[in-house]
Amino acid sequence: MTAVHFGAGNIGRGFIGLLLHEAGHHVTFVDVDAELINEINSTPSYRVIETGDGAQTHTVTGFSGLNSAVDPDQVVSAISAADIVTTAVGPRVLPFIAPLIAQALKARPPGSPLAIMACENALGATDVLKEAIAELADASDFSRAVFANTAVDRIVPVQAEGLGLDVVVESFCEWVVEGAPFGGKPPVIPGAHFVDDLAPFIERKLFTVNTGHASIAYLGRLRGASTIAEALALPEVRETVLRVLDETADMLVARHGIDPDAQREYAAKTVSRFLNPELVDLTDRVGRQPMRKLSRHERLIEPAAALAERGITPTALLEVISAAFQFDVADDAESVELKALVAQLNAEDLCERVCGITPQHPLFPSLVSAISRTL
Repeated sequence: MTAVHFGAGNIGRGFIGLLLHEAGHHVTFVDVDAELINEINSTPSYRVIETGDGAQTHTVTGFSGLNSAVDPDQVVSAISAADIVTTAVGPRVLPFIAPLIAQALKARPPGSPLAIMACENALGATDVLKEAIAELADASDFSRAVFANTAVDRIVPVQAEGLGLDVVVESFCEWVVEGAPFGGKPPVIPGAHFVDDLAPFIERKLFTVNTGHASIAYLGRLRGASTIAEALALPEVRETVLRVLDETADMLVARHGIDPDAQREYAAKTVSRFLNPELVDLTDRVGRQPMRKLSRHERLIEPAAALAERGITPTALLEVISAAFQFDVADDAESVELKALVAQLNAEDLCERVCGITPQHPLFPSLVSAISRTL
């Protein structure tokens, strides 16, 4: 069995690549980082080193690498012969890999559908990739693929120098995949969990883990904390983050009928994961790409909007949103872009331009007020 995985970075190697290896696949990692691909092709194995409860060290073998910028034809050939294609490249990169997949589908024999799963921290990431491929492939070629959305969860922090291909990760991981597209015959991946309804899983993860992580980063950095652990050690940060998770829990319980006690337990587990002393993660890294994280259906605005639609003012989320508008990291392009917009626009325009919330939405007045505090 073979799998092609786009994104040979730490998440690709330390999470999805590992689970595909454990499922018995030869994994071809595809990336544009020439140095990384050369290292992959010259190294026979690497380790995934877990930290936390039940930690293990896994050795990954049976992999190779391709540089899509240099050898696109080889990438197309690998995809055309693969059983599975996965990604961990970031949601905004998905349209750029769609042409390679579309070409591969044309070369693929009928009757052997390719399973395509985008493993990104975003709602409906596979749908984004699917739409991009649909624009390039005719109906016959397009029918040779099966697309399934996923929810992925594993903290992979900044890595220490000198590890080579080895990756340090937390011991917890979760890969949930919608099963319906496979018609009862999903790929055999023991480390993945196939479900009938993905929405509760992906939103529970996005609006608990990702919302909580981003909240710690934005609140902590504003107060001078350089790491997630330092930020959570600040009483005012921890108290606000716990209130944020109470607000997102309210939203998730109302939207999906999740058991309130189960959600409280999940949120408490999430906070304990952030406190893992062996995972040194930086507020700068976690807070990167604030424009995306402040967009309409992302981890901060979506739950805040859903609460406002029910007549609830999300005070803790609004405090985090205000902090996110003040995120200022010179080597992050989105941070630079956001800073320029804040200098040019008023709060009302920022609310619409960055967050996608219009004056007609019930969140608009309180969101404008939160943004105004940053100007």
